[in-house]
Amino acid sequence: MKVQPKDIAGSIVTGDCKDPHVFLGMHVVSSRGRKKDLAVRAYHPNARLVEVLDIADNTFHPMAAKYQPGIYEAIFPSRKELFEYKLRITDQSGNSYITHDPYSFWPVISEYDIFLHSQGNHHKIYEKLGAHVMTINNVTGTLFSVWAPCAERVSVVGNFNQWDGRRHQMRQLGASGIWELFIPLVAAGDLYKFEIKTPGGQLAEKADPYAYYAEKRPARASIVHSLDLYEWNDRDWLEKRAATDVFTAPVSIYELHLGTWSTLPQPDQDGDLYLNYRTIADRLVPYIKHMGYTHIELLPVTEHPYDGSWGYQVTGYFAVTSRYGTPEDFMYLVDLCHQNGIGVILDWVPAHFPRDTHGLARFDGTALYEHTDPRQGEHPEWGTLIFNHGRNEVRNFLISNAVFWFEKYHIDGLRVDAVASMIYLDYAKKPGEWIPNKYGGNMNLEAVDFLKQLNTTVFGYFKGIMMIAEESASWPMITKPPYEGGLGFTFKWNMGWMNDFLKYVSMDPIYRKYHHNLITFSLMYAFSENFVLVLSHDEVVHGKCSMLNKMPGDYWQKFAGLRVTYGYTYGHPGKKLLFMGSEFGQFIEWDDKKGLDWHLLDYEMHKKMQTFVRDLNSLYNSHPALYQVDFSYDGFEWIDCNDNDHSVVAFLRKGRNYRDMLVFICNFTPAVNDNYCIGAPYELEYELILNSNSEKYGGYEPDCQGVLYKTEPEPLHGRPFSLRLTLPPLSVLVFKPLFEAEETSAVTASPDE
Repeated sequence: MKVQPKDIAGSIVTGDCKDPHVFLGMHVVSSRGRKKDLAVRAYHPNARLVEVLDIADNTFHPMAAKYQPGIYEAIFPSRKELFEYKLRITDQSGNSYITHDPYSFWPVISEYDIFLHSQGNHHKIYEKLGAHVMTINNVTGTLFSVWAPCAERVSVVGNFNQWDGRRHQMRQLGASGIWELFIPLVAAGDLYKFEIKTPGGQLAEKADPYAYYAEKRPARASIVHSLDLYEWNDRDWLEKRAATDVFTAPVSIYELHLGTWSTLPQPDQDGDLYLNYRTIADRLVPYIKHMGYTHIELLPVTEHPYDGSWGYQVTGYFAVTSRYGTPEDFMYLVDLCHQNGIGVILDWVPAHFPRDTHGLARFDGTALYEHTDPRQGEHPEWGTLIFNHGRNEVRNFLISNAVFWFEKYHIDGLRVDAVASMIYLDYAKKPGEWIPNKYGGNMNLEAVDFLKQLNTTVFGYFKGIMMIAEESASWPMITKPPYEGGLGFTFKWNMGWMNDFLKYVSMDPIYRKYHHNLITFSLMYAFSENFVLVLSHDEVVHGKCSMLNKMPGDYWQKFAGLRVTYGYTYGHPGKKLLFMGSEFGQFIEWDDKKGLDWHLLDYEMHKKMQTFVRDLNSLYNSHPALYQVDFSYDGFEWIDCNDNDHSVVAFLRKGRNYRDMLVFICNFTPAVNDNYCIGAPYELEYELILNSNSEKYGGYEPDCQGVLYKTEPEPLHGRPFSLRLTLPPLSVLVFKPLFEAEETSAVTASPDE
């Protein structure tokens, strides 16, 4: 039975029409040979008068109210062809404006776009979905599109239509679940949301999942924005990055939270202490260069409603948070880092999302991005919802988001948060709170496949980037390529080392000899993955104490203990990460509501601690032995790992060239060890290149860097020679063998022995 116009008009008025374009706009209502009767229809429920402007002859034609309240129609009989027109709308106050009709434009999103999206393979779908300013048929406006397959109706609401969901109803493109509407005159800076009529008939206002920018919390509207106006100046960096083997390069990461690294002296009008991205960049980049870090890692900068989540509960995956400024301001930060040789890594959260009603939760009235069953779709530990990684469109959303950050913001790496919660179905769940996979196990097969697809995709587009897994369990082959059965990450956070090591250095030194394995066990598995050694934000919150306050003993011992802790970390195989404030020995835990205690640098011991970390980075960056062979036993060798009575360990770090070798000796007790001997591989002089007990670092010895030590012809620790030393308390000593310019008989053992 043919649908009558009045029925379609009724469905538009009641908000039940999934394709208002079949009625609104210009349509042929009858045809007689070459002559056609044309109808122009519009829906403006609050208008006093609506007129059609025939652009060809610049004449206005009044439209008659017809079919339903707010529906207007004008008939143009005996026309040979469709013609270009505009609408003049006059409101109840007598104000009028002229615009092109949103319902006079053909779809922009192609069938191929829809096909790729439904397959989960549209890696740049963010260029289609969301809000995009464009010009169509010489008309400038904004194309809005969103995926909401179960919605009864989707409308664009914003400051351009008085937030009236009746005004700009979208059309659904077939069975794709994608809704689209081009609205003339809507421009960058306009506010908008999607008003969704759910299958139950309720109306919900949702932020755009693909929005590039959003209002500052607590406001929730998305903002029309273009990301193509910023002029980048980092080509040299990107070319160098693509040519760099990150596995054999130095990677020393400074982790920070933008909102509290540096703050305003007084709260602003919103009660915030936040600086703009540009101001932060101008302060941060010189500091990072001075300290010698190679990369910064930012706690999530994606839009989020709750400050206390630190950004880990995301509502705007494609939007940098407006707390600190605009997208261009953040681009400036990244650009300035790159121009100064500093890489930028973002924390990224593809595991879960918050329940906020304006976000992804039950987006179209159904469990769209999450699972329907709460045993699969809810995270009891964090009170969040779990992404349905088995749904193609959800995978597409997340993978395209990863591509987006590399493409649009030139990011150098993503640290993927909470990987363990993704790959284990029973993570943080009790029996009965989770559903086994089809084989009866606890592996999340869909999430595993997603991670493999994610890493394969981004590495296919970008060279020299990093994908870093924060995985707290013992899942095998996290950093092996998918074609070998791995997940394909570049690096993995070494959580096992971190837990053991912090437990060890936090205990009273008198007990350390009974727990010596806590600092040696990590070398049993150190090369099973490509590890990053992390002393991160998670370890200096929630009553865990700051790094300095983890150290036992008096004031002096705390600083000395922290120096040997960092020294051992930099000597241990693996890339490095340290959280902000830890480099100068902040006493209190990190507080996300206040800035760091930079005033502590007015005190000698804190300033000297900062100098020590700076010199550690300098040592690290200038000696290939510390980074060139991080993921193989070829780069590490114990000299002595068994002296638990003295809580001393000694080891070698080696580069590709054996002449780059360094010797580390760490004393984890406050006792001085005179005449302490370790085995030495070569009969050479050994230059002391770092002593954490130097006065310039807060110790009590004069700066003795460059002092030479000669080996003795006494075999020890399986070595043909030995070094006799005095080990200062709670200290790390680093030596460099002084080889001759050419190999001589002084070398008594081959490099392979």
